[in-house]
Amino acid sequence: MIRFEHVTKRYADGTTAVDDLSFEVAEGELVTLVGPSGCGKTTTMKMVNRLIEPTSGRILLDGADIASADPVELRRRIGYVIQQVGLFPHRTVLDNTATVPHLLGRPRKQARDRAAELLELVGLDPSVYGDRYPDQLSGGQRQRVGVARALAADPPVLLMDEPFGAVDPVVREHLQTEFRTLQERLRKTVLFVTHDIEEAVRLGDRIAVYGQGGIEQFDPPATVLGAPATPYVADFVGADRGLKRLSVTPVEAGDLVQPPVVRLGDSLSRAEERMAAEDARWAVVLDAAGDLHGWLPRDVTDDSRSTAGGGTAAAAGTVREHARRMEAWLPVGAPLKQAFSTMLQHDAGWIAVLDGDRFLGVLTPARLHEALRRSIDADANAVAREAVTLETVPGA
Repeated sequence: MIRFEHVTKRYADGTTAVDDLSFEVAEGELVTLVGPSGCGKTTTMKMVNRLIEPTSGRILLDGADIASADPVELRRRIGYVIQQVGLFPHRTVLDNTATVPHLLGRPRKQARDRAAELLELVGLDPSVYGDRYPDQLSGGQRQRVGVARALAADPPVLLMDEPFGAVDPVVREHLQTEFRTLQERLRKTVLFVTHDIEEAVRLGDRIAVYGQGGIEQFDPPATVLGAPATPYVADFVGADRGLKRLSVTPVEAGDLVQPPVVRLGDSLSRAEERMAAEDARWAVVLDAAGDLHGWLPRDVTDDSRSTAGGGTAAAAGTVREHARRMEAWLPVGAPLKQAFSTMLQHDAGWIAVLDGDRFLGVLTPARLHEALRRSIDADANAVAREAVTLETVPGA
């Protein structure tokens, strides 16, 4: 969708902002451009909509050289979101959002109807926020309006220049999550400029790590974190890149442990036998359909036996009567960072992993660590995770 061919931008004072840049962004791909201030990432993005003209080279948009396009018409076909949002202070939220469809000649009602749909899409009820003015919104709400306005003409390409940089960290993380969800639905082709490697990792399908005027590495986030191409990239992503990689490494079925499983209708004595056979202190409880219901600690059977009248008596009652609520769980495919956070939040030595409601297994801290190591080794050796054999310390 977007292709740079040997693009250079050199200013009259001799400063070279971008030097012989060549890369391609596929249709529907979100590429983050990350690097320190002055490295050329914003210049790269602004050359796509001709806010800055390249000194040499070509930029193609859907196969056509943008140099031959009318700049105004080109910009109306490309969504543009900036850190300061740039809303018109004298226009309502609805009219701000309808700006581009109106400029494209759509009737006022049609433009406003489209704007209302998009405000709904970004989580702003048009009946509540449509008649407000920008100064009546929070910073996060203004950013949502900026995204809605950029999408109003249904552009195939979005350019985003540090769009969430002016809001506090909590709102910023929420906006990142919302935008990633929105992108999964709309599949726009996006160039997203940021100086924050964590934001780049969280949002990008691929990351372009900029040095001075050029790209040092252009790879998926997991590869950038697990196998930095140069010492510069390794230094830029940080010594804690292993922790950052937790955000982009998903939990897979092969990472899971299979614990004892009991059913709601089982007797406690049968559940005890099941746990004893595997020397386990707990079991997962499933319903008749095989969906997760909760868990059962082994000491419940001991308590039941003592109340039944003796240490040698069979455990009394059913699993249904004693099963406990499952608090620590997550869906398969969730990032390891979420799994680690869930373990810490619930002080859990394991968490259940589900496919919808269906129980797949449990993830333990040891298996979480193994999953991260396998992911790093897999990228380093260009093989699948399941093909990696881990070396372990004898006796560990």
